[in-house]
Amino acid sequence: MSAPERDLARLLAGLDPHPHPGEYVFASCARVPEGLAAVVTVAEPEGWTVVCERAEAERTGLISSFPCAWITLRVHSALEAVGLTAAVAGALAGEGIACNVVAGFHHDHLFVPYAQGERAVALLRALAASG
Repeated sequence: MSAPERDLARLLAGLDPHPHPGEYVFASCARVPEGLAAVVTVAEPEGWTVVCERAEAERTGLISSFPCAWITLRVHSALEAVGLTAAVAGALAGEGIACNVVAGFHHDHLFVPYAQGERAVALLRALAASG
């Protein structure tokens, strides 16, 4: 794998947004259910936040909210890169699309309202092309 990118112009040009199939949700729980196939977990003072497919939440009895689409930006972004999150979230916000961003070690992951997932991907591709 290539070295992580730090230059904002190159990050934006290389966004390469990848939509994952399925509908995802956020849930909060005292502990992560055994066997839950979560795509994100976050420990908070109030308990665990998990992001998983809706079917997984239902299977394990989690009460969930925010049905969303999961989009991975396949550019290898450096964790210390400046401006990528702001640029992406700003472009989506400008079109009225909420965006929750999770930084992974190699890539950034966006969770947008499920009904707006395809539109978000199109806007991200346009953002990449305009750079």
